[in-house]
Amino acid sequence: MDFVLSELCDQVMTARAGHKPLFVMGGGSKSFYGNYRPVTPQDGHCLLDMTPYRGIVNYHPSELVVTVRAGTPLADLEAELAAHGQMLAFEPPHFGPAATVGGCVAAGLSGPRRMSAGALRDFVLGARLLDSDGRMLSFGGEVMKNVAGYDVSRLLAGSHGIFGALLEVSLKVVPKPMQEVTLARPATQAQALSCFAQWRGKPLPVSATSWSGDADGGEGMLCVRLSGAPPALASARQQIGGDAMEPDAAQAWWRSLREQTHTFFEPGKPLWRLALPPTAAALDLGPTLLEWGGGQRWLCGNYEAAALRERAASLGGHATLFRPAGMSVPEDGVFHPLAPALALITRRLKQELDPAGLFNPGRLILEL
Repeated sequence: MDFVLSELCDQVMTARAGHKPLFVMGGGSKSFYGNYRPVTPQDGHCLLDMTPYRGIVNYHPSELVVTVRAGTPLADLEAELAAHGQMLAFEPPHFGPAATVGGCVAAGLSGPRRMSAGALRDFVLGARLLDSDGRMLSFGGEVMKNVAGYDVSRLLAGSHGIFGALLEVSLKVVPKPMQEVTLARPATQAQALSCFAQWRGKPLPVSATSWSGDADGGEGMLCVRLSGAPPALASARQQIGGDAMEPDAAQAWWRSLREQTHTFFEPGKPLWRLALPPTAAALDLGPTLLEWGGGQRWLCGNYEAAALRERAASLGGHATLFRPAGMSVPEDGVFHPLAPALALITRRLKQELDPAGLFNPGRLILEL
């Protein structure tokens, strides 16, 4: 791997010498996400392919930490963890078989279990970054109690590679649940949100929730996944009610939401993601899919960006054009504009780690 790392450093220095932007690329499964569209060498751009830099660097199951190179296929890492009865608690989406660990962290996306386990950034313990000077910078470490540079490591999650090329990442892992069961029952959107609120106030082993349906007051399908010890699940089932799904059907259901293969996510339509307080009331914006106890709401269709973002902001959240699908990108980009303080921190970090403006220009913030 030393040769591969040397090649990556040489490519960075060549791009810098030629004053050319450098676009970091993994498996390409999330190339649709973000402001900048995929580019090729034929366009005169420089691509930094991270997929050759792969492999698990360090993994001792008893320590609940794994250090892995960025180009490692995400499926390979999850298979290795599963062989030891462990998993990535944030249940990251793949969006394709070529998904890599580096792309997973750079995109910063979490799946259905995020509502109970936490976001991807909460599990990043350390990272190594290749900067625009060809230096390898280390942040954090493999020990969960090590807080040196911890904030910088977490800031790399969801940064879309604008600070540099992620080389390695240390992630906290967790044991797989002893047992899981998914319950389903019909409900309106308002009824689903009311249930979510009630469950949040009780010590229930809820690990995922979803509701999908129209926004005209009609019924949709409410699903809740319980994870934990059999006695806890038995008690929770009595309190929640609903019909238990077959295990295979339940796995397929949550996988369809995580990978966006559910029929709600129509490939030809723009997809909007609204991050709102779970306490926000039901919206009347057309067909909707709720996750994370109402904290994540999906809308599929053409919406006016400014109006939708104003509506989300009025409720204490934000709106992202997750998948444009032919829709014109808003002038300020697909992401909800950052708050001034957060935008200032992002710009300062960009200036510190990538003063040459080399990596993934415009991918996260158009002017960076």
